[in-house]
Amino acid sequence: MKRSFLYILLLSLSVCASAQTQLATSIDSLIATLPQESEVGIAVYDLTSNEMLYTFRDKKLSRPASTMKLLTTITALTYLDTKESFKTEVWYDGTLQGDTLNGDLYVVGGFDPEFGDEGMNNLVDSIVALPIRVINGKVYGDVSMVDSLYWGSGWAWDDNPEAFQPFMSPLMYNKGKIEVVATPSQNRGGEVLVEVKPQSTYYTVSNKAITRTPSAGKFRITRDWMNNDNEILISGNLEKRQAKELNLYSSQNFFMHTFIERLQAMGVQGLDRYDFVSLEQSDQSVLISSYETSFQAVINEILKESDNLNAEALLYRIASKTKGKKNVSSQDGLEQLNRMIRKIGHNPLDYKIADGSGLSNYNYLSPALLLDLLIYAYNDSPIFQRLYKALPTSGMEGTVKNRMKPGPAFKNVHAKTGSFTAINSLAGYAKSANGHMLAFVIMNQNVLSGRKARMFQDQVCEVLCGLTD
Repeated sequence: MKRSFLYILLLSLSVCASAQTQLATSIDSLIATLPQESEVGIAVYDLTSNEMLYTFRDKKLSRPASTMKLLTTITALTYLDTKESFKTEVWYDGTLQGDTLNGDLYVVGGFDPEFGDEGMNNLVDSIVALPIRVINGKVYGDVSMVDSLYWGSGWAWDDNPEAFQPFMSPLMYNKGKIEVVATPSQNRGGEVLVEVKPQSTYYTVSNKAITRTPSAGKFRITRDWMNNDNEILISGNLEKRQAKELNLYSSQNFFMHTFIERLQAMGVQGLDRYDFVSLEQSDQSVLISSYETSFQAVINEILKESDNLNAEALLYRIASKTKGKKNVSSQDGLEQLNRMIRKIGHNPLDYKIADGSGLSNYNYLSPALLLDLLIYAYNDSPIFQRLYKALPTSGMEGTVKNRMKPGPAFKNVHAKTGSFTAINSLAGYAKSANGHMLAFVIMNQNVLSGRKARMFQDQVCEVLCGLTD
């Protein structure tokens, strides 16, 4: 009987070793196809059998790009109350006499990165419904939740005015950006038709573009970002419809300007200007309205769509809730990310953390660190449920909706992408054909062709999801 058990045990170990050898052979052969000037770090762990399946330079430091968002999100899921929403509030401080407010109106920012037209209209409608038609006082925006720095450490100045690099503020409207849509006219040489959303007098439009006239030069949509000016500049030859998103300077002013415009459109008077101060509550302070966005909605955008603003807003929320004070800094949030690194058994001094989104080139992590983070999340059911729900699914949604289809990895990979010039990463979970759940991290560095890096990652995932032993 003992001999039979020993034989079965040895056979099982032999099959396992054979499977690992086959996996290693397959991935090694894929690594050999990468450009010689590039580098890659890989780590794969079987969460079902609790064993490491494969590593290749997994301790090597790499720039994570947007896989940094995994660290920020899992830290938030660990240390924050996920039932608490992101709130934007409207208060008045004074007295109401009929439809007249004798006092000041405050909009208090809670760094809701998903606040848009619905939220803006909700706040305005709540004021009008009181009813308030006249304000004998001032209108203030309260952005005291965070310090005055509006960009993360190491963010590239010449990425301005791209929409992926917003001017961050506790008062965000439409993610601090606009969408410009340009459509050719029916006549060659005719003026290009331009539509900008959302509409606002906060910005101006200079349209010098011409329809199907090559001599007009390359078509461009930008703004006078060198002077922090919000004049939208449209020029050149337009052959077909084009759309582009631009950030605006600055987000908190864009918010307050639009807020005032909406109130004026509803007939509210006494709105000459706005300013920014912190609300110091008194016996005459009254909460009028609060617009809320759920925690899950914010992390869904962070992971599925790789939204930089949402990730940085979450970093500041981590700072605010753990520090319990106003005027928190990004550094306060980064301290909590380092706390998370210590929690999973790593030394923060071995890594470099600069922001919460991965937009900074100063970030340096390793595949081994990200893998242990994924293992930690998997072993905590409440954290894993929220994380897994927010990760994009291969071939179906988010940043991997056009990847890994068809094939064994289709619908079987839930992972976060990360990319900018010469950097491409993929980290998350994969379901293999044998029913096992795997955690994996792939970090390609110094590869100028993002297409080649993504193809390599997809092929590795096909191998992982195709495992049968």
